[in-house]
Parts: sequence; C-alpha cells; structure tokens
Amino acid sequence: MNAVAELGPYLVLILVGFLPTEIWRMLGVVAMRGVDEESELVVWIRAIAVAVLAGVIAKLTLIPPGALAGIPAPVRVGAVAIGLLAFLLVRRSVFAGVAAGEAALIGGTLLWNW
Repeated sequence: MNAVAELGPYLVLILVGFLPTEIWRMLGVVAMRGVDEESELVVWIRAIAVAVLAGVIAKLTLIPPGALAGIPAPVRVGAVAIGLLAFLLVRRSVFAGVAAGEAALIGGTLLWNW
C-alpha cells in the first residue's frame, strides 16, 4: 500500500496535467484531418503557436520563476542561443535544440559557480 501512496502524485499529474491537454490535441488532429497544411488557416494557427511558445521562452529566460532565477541571466540567455543554433543546424530538430539548450544551461551553471 505504501508503493501506491508514493505513486499518488504521479497519478494526479497524469489526470490533471496530461489528459486534459491530450484530449484537445487529439480533437485537433481529428478536426484538421484532410485540411491542406499550406492553407491560410493552418499557417495562421502555426504562427500563433510559435508566437506563444516564443513568449513563454522569453518570459522564462528574462523573468524566471523558482530555481531558474538562481541561474545567472547570461547563462540563461546563452543556453537559449545555443539551443536555437542547434535547432537550426540539425535540420530544425526540436530534440537537438532542447538537448543542446539544456546541456548549455547545466554546463554554464556549473562553470559559473566554479
């Protein structure tokens, strides 16, 4: 029973954090079936999504919450720049950008505090 109690927070995270957004994603996939990817509507939706993501990244970088605030601003900005560069160099790979940015953030923090 103790193992079940330890899994409780993860279950809540899945039920409250993951499933509600995943339902909307699946509905979006179903609703957009058959729509031309180059149509004005899809291009507009993609532009809005990119703008929202850029705003979130900027806010986290410039006005960080919690533990991220303890990382110096030059390290945070540098990590974003390195992540963007990796994204562009590795054929627009989101994974490469996130991995490089995270590595730069960790490495930069360790070097800064050394």
